[in-house]
Amino acid sequence: MLKVKNLSFAYGAKPVLKNLSFNIQKGENISIIGASGCGKSTLLQSLYGLHDVKGKIFWKEKQLLGPNFNLVPGEDFMKYLTQDFDLMPPLTVAENVGKHLSNAYPRKKQQRVNELLALVEMKELAKTKAKFLSGGQQQRVALARTLANPPEVLLLDEPFSHIDHFRKNKLRRNLFSHLKATGTTVMLATHDSTDALSFADKTIVMKAGRIIAMGSPTELYNNPPNAYVASLFGDVNELPASLFFDDQPVRKKVILYPHDIHLTASGRYQGVVKNVFFKGSFFLTEVEIEGTSVFVEHPEGLENGKSVRLQIEQDLLEKRLG
Repeated sequence: MLKVKNLSFAYGAKPVLKNLSFNIQKGENISIIGASGCGKSTLLQSLYGLHDVKGKIFWKEKQLLGPNFNLVPGEDFMKYLTQDFDLMPPLTVAENVGKHLSNAYPRKKQQRVNELLALVEMKELAKTKAKFLSGGQQQRVALARTLANPPEVLLLDEPFSHIDHFRKNKLRRNLFSHLKATGTTVMLATHDSTDALSFADKTIVMKAGRIIAMGSPTELYNNPPNAYVASLFGDVNELPASLFFDDQPVRKKVILYPHDIHLTASGRYQGVVKNVFFKGSFFLTEVEIEGTSVFVEHPEGLENGKSVRLQIEQDLLEKRLG
């Protein structure tokens, strides 16, 4: 188990992490999401031992200490993949991946390199020097190299940020299936809601250096405590409660995703279409109700100025009232 208790860190007088506490079970995949500058990367760096922090970090029964105690940062059981990749440009893809593997058993080493390159779909470029790779290709090689000697704890900082969208989804499925099968504990800092929703066992939401929510992706998505949390998963409406309730003050809000709202002929609320955005499988439709913009998912593109009626389940409105 990874235990973090009252963790704080500051760059000079500027606080970056503020009294963070959480526990992670062995083999769990934890995503960390939040706006840029919220402290995600600094948290991973602190766990890896790159910063002298206040508070305590334990892996099982061992306390993990920072650079004031360790001449060389990091722990043997932990790997940290940064956004810098840190490949050796003159070496080939295969050489970069196998760099830290023992040469005592060449055949076994080559087999391991081939397995990892297949995992990140880079076998065809095994003999290519790293300096000739694109940013996305370098990132895939860095992922493979990080797994060469399987860690117990893997810290990933935006590991798919440079990878083409069409390749990213398959890579994520392959990588997280592999990590789950090997029982690796994963902490992933990400801006991508897919990482937080589809592959994480738990999600930590950070804002301004603090943890403001933690739970399963299903819990956080279906019951977001505020609009900030909901917005990290995609488009969101934060609407005045007075639009839907006669007895609620204007300061009260209702949080709704566009797919929570339906355009139907018998809808209770009347509005006018202002804008339509094609999103592939649906049209994100902006409807104005009493001077307030409401975003709705609709299967068809509608003309601006068209009068429409919106339907929202009453129990959902009450559930999302905050």
